[in-house]
Amino acid sequence: MAATVKECLELQLLEVEMLLSMFPKRGEFSLDADAVPSIQRYLRNAAGALPPQLEYRIALDVGEAKVKVELQVLLPHMYPQVAPQLFARSDALHRQQQLQLNTRLTSHISSLDPGDLCVCEAVQWVKDNSLPFLENCQASSECAAEAVRAKEMLHRMWIYSHHIYRQELRKKIFDCAKKLNLTGFCLTGKPGVICVEGLQENCEEFWRVIRYPNWKHISCKHVENIETEGSIDNLRLFHSFEDLQFQAHGDYGLRNDYHMDLGQFLEFLKQHQSGHIFQILFGVEGKLSDN
Repeated sequence: MAATVKECLELQLLEVEMLLSMFPKRGEFSLDADAVPSIQRYLRNAAGALPPQLEYRIALDVGEAKVKVELQVLLPHMYPQVAPQLFARSDALHRQQQLQLNTRLTSHISSLDPGDLCVCEAVQWVKDNSLPFLENCQASSECAAEAVRAKEMLHRMWIYSHHIYRQELRKKIFDCAKKLNLTGFCLTGKPGVICVEGLQENCEEFWRVIRYPNWKHISCKHVENIETEGSIDNLRLFHSFEDLQFQAHGDYGLRNDYHMDLGQFLEFLKQHQSGHIFQILFGVEGKLSDN
């Protein structure tokens, strides 16, 4: 099994080199700085722990108007023996068109011969097949423009995790929230809590990305939808995406296992008109001490 994984990772690196030569401009190919070195370290010592799955994004210009479509790629360790996880997204696409585009993309990739590298094929398919979805989306947007301007919806998600510690995970959370124009916070420690607010499709995209590929012990506890005839920015409870950390209870030395002061967290929620969320997250009514 180890040899097979090693062979697959070697092929993945070869494909990355090929993609980098195809997309040499700044911003076209986005890859975490430690992604390739961590795989190279494993290849030098295959007896060690498996590296993180290879994850990157490719920005594509589609059509004469050069509409931006981004292909998000996550490679299982056994790719190309198993299919890659691909997702194409664009700010120019509504959610339904984006879903249809990705359904077609998945169907096309599944029709290819297993064991072959196929991200380059996926890139070409997206460039060749996105335009009809973009044109349909533009037409439907023009028809619905007045309705969209008339009413907007703020979406707010309250997410609970057993714990949030790892720096790479926290970086992913903050990078994703910034990219999708979401406000809210991430409470680090045990338990871990995330709140995001913004457009519904952006919140749902955030939820999909941070769970990907398989974050255990995490759940969306509560969702709020608030409709307005003005800007959703007027409904936000938070002005940015905050890094929330409170003093931990106890002395845990070097252990990365600490509990947050939930009394301080309750006070923070009440300051942001969200005290009722405490019981939804933890199943008990929050009470502040009389100090």
